[in-house]
Amino acid sequence: MGRLVLIRHGQSVWNAENRFTGWTDVDLSDRGVKEAEDAGDLLSGIRFDVVHTSGLKRAQRTADIIMSRNTVSGEVPVFRDQLLNERHYGDLQGLNKAETAEIHGAKQVHIWRRSFDIPPPGGESLKMNAARTVPYFTGMIMGDLEEGKNVLVSAHGNSLRSIVMHIESISPEDIVTVEIPTGKPLFYTFEDGRITRERL
Repeated sequence: MGRLVLIRHGQSVWNAENRFTGWTDVDLSDRGVKEAEDAGDLLSGIRFDVVHTSGLKRAQRTADIIMSRNTVSGEVPVFRDQLLNERHYGDLQGLNKAETAEIHGAKQVHIWRRSFDIPPPGGESLKMNAARTVPYFTGMIMGDLEEGKNVLVSAHGNSLRSIVMHIESISPEDIVTVEIPTGKPLFYTFEDGRITRERL
């Protein structure tokens, strides 16, 4: 039996400023560091065998903080890959979300942010994001779980939403309402070829 823990990075400095971040490589805010520390304390007794994270430092730093507080794991291999990056927000990256809504209209910005298959200008939709995150999950992370490993995945709101959508067979209509908060782990068990969400 393997265990899978998914965690969205702690709050970033651009999360705090209500900006579209996407692939912009910003760091954690002070609150984000504290969220990662709290998650590390919560997960400190789980023996992780492998860590997967994105190519962006806010996810990498969250994973580093979590593992620095782990009391049972020892040296653990860490795989960093852009395939787990947040979805690219294109022309919206760096813009304040409220100001963008004033310019383009709240309804249009909501469609760009929450629809499954409508991308923002020059960016990725969740469907496009899933086209790279899900193959990484099935090709890399599932292999670890099938070997009975305990796996930590530190990534982003949308890259994790696409993975959760795949794991839990959530429809495109329903995934738009799924929220993944910063710094709060999601727990899954892999057994007999099936991944099951742990309701703690």
